Amino acid sequence: MENRPWLAKYPAGVPANINADQYDSLLDFIQECFNKNGKKEAFECMGAALTYEKLDKLSTHFGAYLQSRGLEKGDKIALMMPNLLQYPVALFGALKAGLVIVNTNPLYTAREMEHQFTDSDVKAIVIAENFANNLQQIIGNTNISIVITTSIGGMLGAIKGSLTNFVVRKIKRMVPKFSIPNTVTVKEAIKQGSKFTLTDVETCGDDVIVHQYTGGTTGVAKGAMLTNRNLLANMLQIKAWLSGSIQENETVTLSPLPMYHIFAFTVNCMAMMSYGAKTILIVNARDLGSIVKEFKNHKVNVMTGVNTLFNALLNNDDFRSVDFSHLNITVAGGMALQNAVATKWKEVTGCTLSEGYGMTESSPVASVNPIDGSARMGTIGIPVPSTDMRIVNDKGIKLGAGESGEIQIKGPQVMKGYYNKPEETAKTIKDGWLCTGDIGMMDSDGFFKIVDRKKDMILVSGFNVYPNEIEEVISQHPKVLEVAAIGIPSEKSGEVVKVFIVRKDKSLKEKEIITFCKQHCTGYKVPKEVEFRDELPKSNVGKILRRELREA
Repeated sequence: MENRPWLAKYPAGVPANINADQYDSLLDFIQECFNKNGKKEAFECMGAALTYEKLDKLSTHFGAYLQSRGLEKGDKIALMMPNLLQYPVALFGALKAGLVIVNTNPLYTAREMEHQFTDSDVKAIVIAENFANNLQQIIGNTNISIVITTSIGGMLGAIKGSLTNFVVRKIKRMVPKFSIPNTVTVKEAIKQGSKFTLTDVETCGDDVIVHQYTGGTTGVAKGAMLTNRNLLANMLQIKAWLSGSIQENETVTLSPLPMYHIFAFTVNCMAMMSYGAKTILIVNARDLGSIVKEFKNHKVNVMTGVNTLFNALLNNDDFRSVDFSHLNITVAGGMALQNAVATKWKEVTGCTLSEGYGMTESSPVASVNPIDGSARMGTIGIPVPSTDMRIVNDKGIKLGAGESGEIQIKGPQVMKGYYNKPEETAKTIKDGWLCTGDIGMMDSDGFFKIVDRKKDMILVSGFNVYPNEIEEVISQHPKVLEVAAIGIPSEKSGEVVKVFIVRKDKSLKEKEIITFCKQHCTGYKVPKEVEFRDELPKSNVGKILRRELREA
């Protein structure tokens, strides 16, 4: 173990280490949750709920159906849908059948789907009908032989489900026509599966159970192989971190982030189940009204999200009128949290917004701010139990406190490697250390801070300019809603800073931004170009895609 100065800052009751081998498999842990919580509600979506007991039963039928179709241990199944009750049913059913989950973003184009499905050699897919038209275009180029469709209203009950599907299909026309032979619905699969007996599948800690594709913000998406032990370790690390702050069996969690994203998958799905929590699934996080509605309908205790979502909510009048008296944990991940957003969140809700950090490759959580009130704004907190983090220079030599370099992570949550990509794996994991590609620094007592992504760094006349810093400054301007900074070529200085801004106040002019930046930034960091836009390109979880802005 490295020297771990952060242990002195651990909240009372949080252990230095967890036992990553406490369970033989993720399935053993899930089964324990089902048995322990029985009649308690596990997930709710659009007013319909599933108890732990019901989820256990439906997922067993679903798993038996998958086995009856000839799927065997280690076969890959893609899950491609927004947050619906069908997601945990399909997820746990597939795990019970011994399959490997390939979480897939429903917003993918046909080309992106084809890459992921052929790269992972997917044999079966559960897909929301809204996206089946894209599948139809590329299915012939894949090995997918089993297609299970579902609708938004599929598990909302007869009347509400029919009404929802009518609106989605006929009024909003959100389901393009498709024709894929031999498809069944999730409901039909469950019904057929109830006639079969699920065969138990032996699985151990080192077995890969999820192919989680990296966001692809750095080019072609790669499948991170996550094992039983990786996911169990991260679930137990999060559970240990929250111990003392969460009421067992009484917690209500709001999950606007999609479950197919690794952050929500591990934190909202796995870790919250360990507490017997009830998780409210938001189908579409861009529909802020649906988030406000759930806050009004439930006493929400825990919420996770990304900076752009928290910022959008804070600019929503209805959200500010919500009763936040039960909210005691809010965690931000997925992208940098801006200080202006964190400060305003605390003002509006009374709850500290704790920033965490991680990667798909670390299942994902590596560090997080304490939630006992000692969070440090502007930092990504301290490493979670059983985790080492360090800062190294370009030669891989460890740096001291206050020096900036690449962040590296070591712990039981670090992936096995990239699927079928040994060279990429060797570049990313060196001597057990995960090389993150993020530039950061550690202060003397172990709090880490992100300076920026290596690949997003702007080089102005030999000086490093980090987009996060520029965005942090500009986000504090009262007329700015969202901002992204990139480098553009310059004959004189190699690169200069260009910013893209979504205005909160239409009167905002380029000159105001330049003047504001001159007050807060050294000369070479001041943007040379300002472009106003109606919106910025974002990933499925609301992360601003600087790459798309650069390519444009």
